[in-house]
Amino acid sequence: MTLRLLLYYLLAANLLTFVIYGIDKWKSRHNRWRIPEATLLLLAALGGSIGALLAMRVFHHKTQHKKFRYGVPAILIIQLAITAFCYYRYTSMV
Repeated sequence: MTLRLLLYYLLAANLLTFVIYGIDKWKSRHNRWRIPEATLLLLAALGGSIGALLAMRVFHHKTQHKKFRYGVPAILIIQLAITAFCYYRYTSMV
């Protein structure tokens, strides 16, 4: 049950992140109030890194900013490393 909840959370986090990046791109094209970069990076760090990477590709958004070009993939790598560590630690205990 816990794994299922985690998967639902990650799905929701990535969908939300993708949509928020898309909204920010729309706002940038229409000279509207923008979503802070810290918020966009926080969404990636809270589990939406795949959604952020997809949105960066689909919307061509924030691809010239080094903190996004290198930061979002770094966040994803860290998340994958933590996941692998937890998985192997848990499975070795069982």
